[in-house]
Amino acid sequence: MALLGWILSFICLLAGLALRQDLPIGGSMTISNILIVFALLACPMIWRDLPLGVSRGQRITAGLALVFALPLILFPAH
Repeated sequence: MALLGWILSFICLLAGLALRQDLPIGGSMTISNILIVFALLACPMIWRDLPLGVSRGQRITAGLALVFALPLILFPAH
């Protein structure tokens, strides 16, 4: 599970940094920030000792909420 967390963390971090470098579409900065926050949530080194009382299930729920909220950011209501 930790290996999956490391892989996901690096993918999200590098994707967020690459998107911040390019800024190809409107709202890219917001998506980049979400990817960097998701990288922080997925990092096993930071969350190993259960800081602030956040459990693994709560981290997974927060990560899924970020992923499912992405269409709301990409396609805002006019």
